[in-house]
Amino acid sequence: MDILISIVEAASKDEFPGYDRVTVIRATSLVIITAGFDSTAVTLTWAIVLLLNNPETLKRAQEELDLHVGRKRLVDESDIKNLFYLQAIIKETLRLYPPAPISLLHQSTEDCVVGGYTVPKDTLLIPNLWKLHRDPNVWSDPYKFRPERFLTDKKDIDLKGQHYELLPFGSGRRMCPGVSFALQSLHLTLASLIQGFELAKSSDGPVDTSEIFLLTNNKASPLDVLLRPRLSSDVYHVDA
Repeated sequence: MDILISIVEAASKDEFPGYDRVTVIRATSLVIITAGFDSTAVTLTWAIVLLLNNPETLKRAQEELDLHVGRKRLVDESDIKNLFYLQAIIKETLRLYPPAPISLLHQSTEDCVVGGYTVPKDTLLIPNLWKLHRDPNVWSDPYKFRPERFLTDKKDIDLKGQHYELLPFGSGRRMCPGVSFALQSLHLTLASLIQGFELAKSSDGPVDTSEIFLLTNNKASPLDVLLRPRLSSDVYHVDA
C-alpha cells in the first residue's frame, strides 16, 4: 500500500483523467483483493474435486502429512517445504485447471516464427493456458490427474513463469503479482483441510468436472463435500 500510494501521489493528474487519487487507490486495491480471492477459491475447489475423484491420491497426501507433521498438532507454513507430494498436487491442479484459462494480453517484441507461422513484431497475443497445459507433445496422459509426474520427469518445473509448458500465473512483466502469496495460501489451506478432515463425496459416482470459462475457470455446478474430523478433538482447540 505504501508503494501504491507513493506512485499515485507522484503521478500527474493527467495520468488519471476523470478520477481523483483516492478513487484510483481504492479501485486498484479492490481489483487486487477480488482477483486474489476468486482465483484462490477456484483452484482450491478444483483441488478438492480432483482428490475426491482420486481417493488414492488423497490418502497418499494424508499419509505424507502424518509422516512429516503427525496428528498431535496442526500443519504450519514451515512444514510445506517437506510436503513434496502436496506441492505436486497443487502443480497438477494448476496444470489441469489454471484459474484464468486465457492469459492476459501480451505483445511480441520482435519478429519470430512459432509452429511454422510468422508472428510480426508488436502483434497482440492471447495465450491459451488451458490448451498449452494439455499439450500431448509435452505432457503424457495430458487429461489425467497424475501429481506423480512432478516428482519424476517434471520435478524441476516450477510455477514462477520460467517454464513455458506450465504458466498458470503467466510470465514476464505481466505475470500475476500475487504468485508468492497465492502459493502460500493454496498449500497451507489445502494441507490444513486434508490433515484435519476426512473428505467424502455426497453422492455415488464421480464428482462432476464440467467447467464454465469466464474470467476464471469455474466449476459448472456447486461442490458438495462431506467432512468428518480426522484428528483428536484437543488438536483443533486454539487458545484465544
